[in-house]
Amino acid sequence: MSLTGALRLTRFCVRRLSPSCWTRAVSTPSSPPLTVREQEDGIRRIILNNPKKRNALSLAMLSSLREDILTDIDDKDLRVIIISARGSVFSSGHDLKELTSAHGKDYHTSVFQACSEVMTLIQDAPVPVIAMVKGIATAAGCQLVASCDIAVASERSTFATPGVNVGLFCSTPGVAIGRAVPRKVAMEMLFTGRPITAQEALLHGLVSKVVSEEHLEEETMSIARRVCESSRPVVALGKAAFQRQMAQDRDAAYATATAVMVHNLALRDGQEGIRAFIEKRRPVWTNNNEKAHD
Repeated sequence: MSLTGALRLTRFCVRRLSPSCWTRAVSTPSSPPLTVREQEDGIRRIILNNPKKRNALSLAMLSSLREDILTDIDDKDLRVIIISARGSVFSSGHDLKELTSAHGKDYHTSVFQACSEVMTLIQDAPVPVIAMVKGIATAAGCQLVASCDIAVASERSTFATPGVNVGLFCSTPGVAIGRAVPRKVAMEMLFTGRPITAQEALLHGLVSKVVSEEHLEEETMSIARRVCESSRPVVALGKAAFQRQMAQDRDAAYATATAVMVHNLALRDGQEGIRAFIEKRRPVWTNNNEKAHD
């Protein structure tokens, strides 16, 4: 694999839906924004902002979330994304009012394709994405947590895939959840719809850390700031390589990881980090893909 090929792993590529899928998701000008985007010191905050509707992932909400992720995604000043929510519910999943027969098959297809694209965007983004969870995360809301690279939850948060109880099995949430927790845990969640606690979610690997609600922001920001201390292209290369090798068998995964580490060393930032360690100083990152050698 060439260095160009290795770096291609970091390129933010994802299958795009047809424009009509997203244009029909535009909210009215008088309504409050469904998401709020803020950015400072390399940390982008995306806040789900529809607590009256339990931050349901309607097509409009998914469109807004997608836009907030994609905006200036390749800007080297962006180092990490945090997704959180206003209110006592992180996200209740899809808006069931959009899933009635009145909307029809094409609209239903658009909803699930849009959701799948957003989850894929999160995993393919060149920067780490952190879920900061306070409260309930159910169905596609739980899928959103499972799709993030890191998840920090308050100790009172709960997680569930209750679609089976309303006659709609959580098949698409099962894609992300089934890759985040052991198979039998995922199947119990999917078959029963019963919620699990934050501590159970931690035990099974759905979340990374559980903290008290008063320390949730502090802990999440601490992780985000630590990410910002590293070289963006090195982190991007590492994230893409990790995602790629997880889908491979062992031998192919080692081949991928070996090639990527060799190419990582060819980056100027890769060599800068090693020199800084030897010289006992802090590294000075270029945060670009400049090569130190071929």
